[in-house]
Amino acid sequence: MEPMPDVTRFFHPVLPARSLRKKPVRVELAGRAYAFFRDGTGRAAALADACPHRFAPLSAGKVRPDGRLACPYHGWHFDAEGQGRSPSQPDLKKCDARAFQVVERHGYLWLASKDTPLSAFPDFAPEGFELTGSFSMLFRAPLHVALDNFSEDEHTPFVHTRLGWDDHDTGAIEFSAENHEDRTEVRYRAPQRASSLIRLLMLKPGDFFHNDWVTRFDPVRTGYTIYWSAPSGAPRPFLHHFAIFMVPETPRTTRFHVFAFLKLQDPRFRVLMPVVRMAQPVLAWFEIRDDANFIPLVADTPYSLKGMRLGKYDKPIIHQRKLLERIYYAQESEGDVTPIARAQGAGG
Repeated sequence: MEPMPDVTRFFHPVLPARSLRKKPVRVELAGRAYAFFRDGTGRAAALADACPHRFAPLSAGKVRPDGRLACPYHGWHFDAEGQGRSPSQPDLKKCDARAFQVVERHGYLWLASKDTPLSAFPDFAPEGFELTGSFSMLFRAPLHVALDNFSEDEHTPFVHTRLGWDDHDTGAIEFSAENHEDRTEVRYRAPQRASSLIRLLMLKPGDFFHNDWVTRFDPVRTGYTIYWSAPSGAPRPFLHHFAIFMVPETPRTTRFHVFAFLKLQDPRFRVLMPVVRMAQPVLAWFEIRDDANFIPLVADTPYSLKGMRLGKYDKPIIHQRKLLERIYYAQESEGDVTPIARAQGAGG
């Protein structure tokens, strides 16, 4: 299998910070493995998950009392910067493991190369919103399949059952998409389907569902702003925002890391904030689980778009594939086949 490109020039959320305690944890990103551990000060660190001696997985080792990560095979041990020592050959040189940069923010551990400047950390927390929760979910499909699914809302009536519109309202969808050099911007508006959630969200029959989103590739992430309006156009009280990072783990799996944000637009409903604050991430979890449950059915969709009968709602997919290659993977397409396509095809 041809390896996936190294994407550690971008910061990726890879692990909830609370998941890393006394034992090391193995994390995969774009087909490469990393051993996460906390050093003697409690700071999170990451090394390539292969001891430089005989390539044993460091994540299967243990953290010593001095905070160094010890290999389970021959006891070579390493600090947070990857500086290694051999207990049986103390004078042995060149024992170092490759170390990576780890940043702990928003309750997650973020991985990048040592050369990636901190200024490259993605700015995804919208101004005026509060963070209400976060979660991770595995999608058993390659990144391009997961990205395509989150590049259109046309599937909403058929894959989802809570938010958005029913299939009989597909003719009432208002849609626009703009392609930019570094992103896509998309807007949907359609009648909100009947749902038991209407009262919880302070909605009324006849309200319109809005989903405005922007997808960027530094790393692959989409910010969805979801809200509702009355037929008159008046906004409903709550404004929801979800930052979704689509992190490729292997050529066949993608891990979603979701951050939920909430903003109150009408102060008269402040008393309901605690309830909505708790319910919002739960609702998002169920909505994204709908996609995760469906995605294995299309996981073998080829990388190439050739032969597909694409419609107007698929416009973002075409542009985003180009940005995925150019920005995220730092590669240009060669005809209809790319190194990414070859790697993912080999993993089938």
